[in-house]
Amino acid sequence: MKEIFDKSSYQCSKIITRNYSTSFSLGINLFSPKIKPAIYAIYGFVRCADEIVDTFEGYPQATLLSEFEEEYKKAVERKISMNPVINSFQEIVNQYQLQEEVNDFMVSMKMDLNKDNYKTTQDYENYIHGSADVIGLMCLKIFANGDEEKYKDLKPYAVSLGSAFQKVNFLRDIKDDFESLGRSYFPNMNGYELNERAKKEIIEDIEKDFKSAYEGIVKLPTSSKLGVYLAYRYYLLLLKKLKTKNSKEILSERTRVSNLFKLIILFKSYTRHKLNMI
Repeated sequence: MKEIFDKSSYQCSKIITRNYSTSFSLGINLFSPKIKPAIYAIYGFVRCADEIVDTFEGYPQATLLSEFEEEYKKAVERKISMNPVINSFQEIVNQYQLQEEVNDFMVSMKMDLNKDNYKTTQDYENYIHGSADVIGLMCLKIFANGDEEKYKDLKPYAVSLGSAFQKVNFLRDIKDDFESLGRSYFPNMNGYELNERAKKEIIEDIEKDFKSAYEGIVKLPTSSKLGVYLAYRYYLLLLKKLKTKNSKEILSERTRVSNLFKLIILFKSYTRHKLNMI
């Protein structure tokens, strides 16, 4: 029965999410059971594409990405794929009409194969739109569940949150991006060098994104508000830790949030939610 294969497909996406990101898994656990499978499906798909361009060095990455995209397109048309991750994702794409967002996402993934230094603000913003903003928009379509007015109202805030998350990732992973991938994302950096001026500009830009994003979080439906707020608090803490470090420290070590602090954030977020303080 196809129902069994579909259920197994969502389980595969869930496993990928949990194996790759404890932080997002914590947030998803706080979503309504009705929307959890869709969010797992989105994360599973984007994580697989990201892994192709980021970690499969020594393999034919361009070919793998092309085949992955072709299989996705066939699956959306056929409404089935024997790749479990793509199978679960195509169902969500068709249900919520996410084709445009996925197309933009794949453009950014291809940029990672061919571009290693984002020297202009336009290149930087285009990449962030496809790699992060559209993921926020995909999730928002699920949260809004067909309510077009709510989606339009919350759209700019979802973009701000997606941008903030991605920029924090860039700053946190700056050492690995330099050394392992030879990439430099921030256009206000001097090549592969991060100085205090550039660090200050980057953090101020991210803080603006977070401020805007919070205005949208408070308007989210109860089915998704707590989970998104938890992810927001986690990344906000990461940014605060990065802010206390100088540019040399950021370049020399990867900033992390301990499991203890993740639990503290979870407790505080849940308490604020229960007291209607979000």
